[in-house]
Amino acid sequence: MTGMLASVASLDEARLIASLGVDIIDLKQPAAGALGALPVVDVARIVAALGHNHTLSATVGDLPMAADSVVPAVVAMAVTGVDYVKIGFFPGGDWAGVIGALRPHTAAGGRLVAVLFGDCGPELAWVARLAAAGFAGAMLDTADKSRGSLRTVCEPGFLRGFVAETRRHGLLCGLAGSLRAADIAPLLALQPDYLGFRGALCGGNRVGAIDLEATRLIIDQVHTP
Repeated sequence: MTGMLASVASLDEARLIASLGVDIIDLKQPAAGALGALPVVDVARIVAALGHNHTLSATVGDLPMAADSVVPAVVAMAVTGVDYVKIGFFPGGDWAGVIGALRPHTAAGGRLVAVLFGDCGPELAWVARLAAAGFAGAMLDTADKSRGSLRTVCEPGFLRGFVAETRRHGLLCGLAGSLRAADIAPLLALQPDYLGFRGALCGGNRVGAIDLEATRLIIDQVHTP
């Protein structure tokens, strides 16, 4: 069964989402970019409040693809105790170098999720390299939130291929990116492990506050297709 990830920007939002039974609570700062990071001290505070009873993930920010930028950010975020650390694989830079530099972290038990951006034309061949390096999961998101949802910027065949490739390599599979209520049924049909939301929980404004009724609507559609 496909679960639901909800991105939150504060302890208050995390507590609200936790009360609604969402599967993964994702800690990020939407105002700071596609994968804007919350301060490590704030993440640690949320983990202390909720971490024993809920699955938490956290992003490390919109960083350049260079090992000397990514690795320290991953290590610092992992120390907070979140279950998963999410890393955005943005166009350009040294993807292979970053993946290689993170092998010691995954070998030591760190659970990393690579976020590829569907509107940037990622190659599915990277999924196998992520799996070989010990990553726990891979997800598709969108970098430019003004272009519409993931289903707007990606062909159905590409989405099917991404889910199939992550499954083939035993990775946790997520789909996100300005998803709306209308996107839920078509994406559930692909059977990813989870669908991720932020804007739809905030009445369409991803940098606004989470709206309780909007969130309940999304939860109902994800959990009762």
